[in-house]
Amino acid sequence: MDTTPTAAGRIFASPLARRLARDAGIDLAALTGSGPRGRVVKADVERARAEGVPAPASAAPSPDAAAPAPAPSPAAAGKTGLQPWQTFTEQPNSQMRKIIGRRLTEAKQTVPHFYLTIDCDLDALLDLRKQLNAKAAEGTFKLSVNDMLIKAAAAALRKVPAANAVWTDEAILLLDTVDISVAVATDRGLITPIVRDADTKGLATIATDVKDLATRARDGKLKPEEFQGGGFSISNLGMYGIREFAAIINPPQSCILAVGQGEQRPVVKDGTLTIATMMTCTLSVDHRSVDGAVGAEFLAAFKAIVEDPLTLLL
Repeated sequence: MDTTPTAAGRIFASPLARRLARDAGIDLAALTGSGPRGRVVKADVERARAEGVPAPASAAPSPDAAAPAPAPSPAAAGKTGLQPWQTFTEQPNSQMRKIIGRRLTEAKQTVPHFYLTIDCDLDALLDLRKQLNAKAAEGTFKLSVNDMLIKAAAAALRKVPAANAVWTDEAILLLDTVDISVAVATDRGLITPIVRDADTKGLATIATDVKDLATRARDGKLKPEEFQGGGFSISNLGMYGIREFAAIINPPQSCILAVGQGEQRPVVKDGTLTIATMMTCTLSVDHRSVDGAVGAEFLAAFKAIVEDPLTLLL
């Protein structure tokens, strides 16, 4: 006859019952045996398993059982809303990350966003980019699609200055300069260095500025005036394969343009089905300072420039 010791003494159980109880995580001490002299048998274990009898509070794990992962402290679980069995690695928030979180929460809660989406044919712009990069001197700048989109957005803002605005309770401020904030991902969080006077700069200058700003942003070497005070933002996730998204406005600005991936799609041109490289862009707009018609007018101007990119050289 086999026995299993417990704090209360010895529990009589058959070898089969003990094995079944161990495999099912059932505390034999919680069972009433139906065998001879109260011995726990197979039927008792199976009945307990069906009724959900708990496992022993201090049962030792079997040698081949995996060690349980450490659980978060009660205080941590209370702060995060995690359950005791959920584990995590804590990554302290940098000061920049705290500021970003606070500003984005404020923006989403207090700014009445609305969204406008448009598709642009990129083929002409890609062809012009290829030609310009081929003519560039060895070792000098190389234009990216994003550089050209920054210039296109700046030119569109010159055509539709009502979209280059800031909301205040007293007045809508129409900005005299076209300063484009460009979203850059860093280890410390998202930062938006500014291409100043983007409408008056050539493509080569914009490309050089963006490369310099992005490098220093990732190194944490930007001056405050280089990432504070822009009038319009661009966030481009196309390089990650994102087709379409909507970005959160960067206060006190009124608009942010979310740029998706350029991809080949079937389109109809002049009644004929063909393939074109299309890019979806979504404009997030603060409805307090920029009306829907103004946002639509800006996107129409932006699309016209992207699809006829030679105007960027004028």
